[in-house]
Amino acid sequence: MTRALTGGVFGPLGGTSDFAELRRLAEGIGARSFDDRIGHRGLPDEFDATAWGHLQDAGLARLTSDLESGGGPTELGLILRALARHAVTVPLAETDVLAGWLAAKAGLVVPGEGPLTIAIGPAGATTIPGVPYAGAAAAIVLALRDGPTLQVAIAHPATIATGHNLGGEPRDTVTVVAPTEFVTVGGAADELMRRGAWARCVQSLGALDAAVEFSVAHTRDREQFGRPLSAFQSVQHTLAKMAGEVERARAATELAVAAVADHGFDSVQADYAVTVAKVVLGRVVPTVVTAAHQLHGAIGVTIEHRLWLATMRARGWIDEFGDTASHARHLGRLALAAARDGDPWDFVVGRY
Repeated sequence: MTRALTGGVFGPLGGTSDFAELRRLAEGIGARSFDDRIGHRGLPDEFDATAWGHLQDAGLARLTSDLESGGGPTELGLILRALARHAVTVPLAETDVLAGWLAAKAGLVVPGEGPLTIAIGPAGATTIPGVPYAGAAAAIVLALRDGPTLQVAIAHPATIATGHNLGGEPRDTVTVVAPTEFVTVGGAADELMRRGAWARCVQSLGALDAAVEFSVAHTRDREQFGRPLSAFQSVQHTLAKMAGEVERARAATELAVAAVADHGFDSVQADYAVTVAKVVLGRVVPTVVTAAHQLHGAIGVTIEHRLWLATMRARGWIDEFGDTASHARHLGRLALAAARDGDPWDFVVGRY
């Protein structure tokens, strides 16, 4: 997995890497969506059907859940990061890496087009809060957790109450008609949560990149006492610290993407790398968000400003699929097990 730190897929746009063309395509879809939605955001933010159509037309909506797509986690991670950087309101992670994967694993048939979403709850639940994009979904995959086992079915909503997360993304409360038949998928509960945590780390990185870009532009263009804010040493130090924190998050996320691409979501390598990434992002996001808003002063704190979309979505994403504390405890247990059973240095450097 050391190749994650020798280039990776989340570097500067452009270049001659294998993914340059795909990156330009994803960034183009994201930039058009962002520009089209200026002045039209709300709470909750509306599903962007136009952007979703572009993703489907380009064959990017189900890269990992469709075996014929030719794509994989690396390509999906690149697209998720680009869409998050431009605050595109579509459930790509839910459709591909979560609902599409679980439906296929359970042998359930879902629509071949349109967004999907997943409703995760405890065994026996019929009312499930925090379901992403439920109102826009062509199908809702219901995943009820019973220990390591999932009871899976296609949900038939009786009611959908709209809601949103900190960044305005749809997070709905769904009450379902209790399915008569479930498909039992053994040992999939942890992988489902790991997949969600992986996606949220990638998305958070995209939002942090946007926050830094906005802060650099703002301090360069805004003048105070006859010179740009960026000319002040304290501002330069804050920008440098932000950039350093984001690069720390990028390294951890690159490791998670490489682990999943090389070994799969159900591997011990992915368990380690995604846990590390979730802990790192959980600590980096508050630091970068605070600094970005300090640099913007009073103008970055409402939905009308582009910074709000980046920072608030990042703050919401880091607490989904396990908060920082729960992942830190899991990382600690992994470290203790490594110290007991082998060389702890192998664990520290991710060598398996």
